[in-house]
Amino acid sequence: MREIFMQELAQVGEDLQRMSRLVIDAIEKASTALQTADLQLAEQVIRADEQIDEIERSLDEQCISLLARQAPVATDLRVVIAALRMSATIERMGDLARHIAYVARGRYPEVAPSPAMQEIFAQMGEAATKVAHQVSNLLATRDLELAAGVERDDDALDALHKQTFTILLDPEVEMTKQQMVDGVLLGRYFERFGDHGVSVARRTSYLVTGDLTNSVARDDAASEH
Repeated sequence: MREIFMQELAQVGEDLQRMSRLVIDAIEKASTALQTADLQLAEQVIRADEQIDEIERSLDEQCISLLARQAPVATDLRVVIAALRMSATIERMGDLARHIAYVARGRYPEVAPSPAMQEIFAQMGEAATKVAHQVSNLLATRDLELAAGVERDDDALDALHKQTFTILLDPEVEMTKQQMVDGVLLGRYFERFGDHGVSVARRTSYLVTGDLTNSVARDDAASEH
């Protein structure tokens, strides 16, 4: 019975990693579509999000079944609960990549960001992609140093997000109303993508250490904003 439980738990971990790899692909393609007005790439991201959603639904069913049939305790219980929370978080990262793709598609054949904001969104796309890669590696390794690295790189995304407002509020920068709206939305999408990466990092820290105060509690507080 224990062997079956461990096999099912391993399957949950593999599915989380598969989700994370799809999210890497989504944010890379969405960021490229945004910079190049690539309609086909944007459409790929939008369609592929259904696969991420399907894996999340399957993971939820697996975790609920494990809780009902196995009644896990201690570390095993932490693993199942963390997987439930992380699957929802990774799914949301996929949604945010899809939102970016929607903006790229909606402005086709033009490039969505105004000329004044193209460089900063290129940087945010690179930073978000780095976070996605780190999250995927973290799920495979549960490396606490890597978890701390996710938080550091999210700080870079937060700093870039603040810079978007400096540009948006500069009276000397010419933008259409649509470009301003897109600038606000895109900044928020990239910033929240990083925040969700941090959520996975904190859940992983909790999973490894069992320290609720320093990881999950801070994550829950951050998710309220």
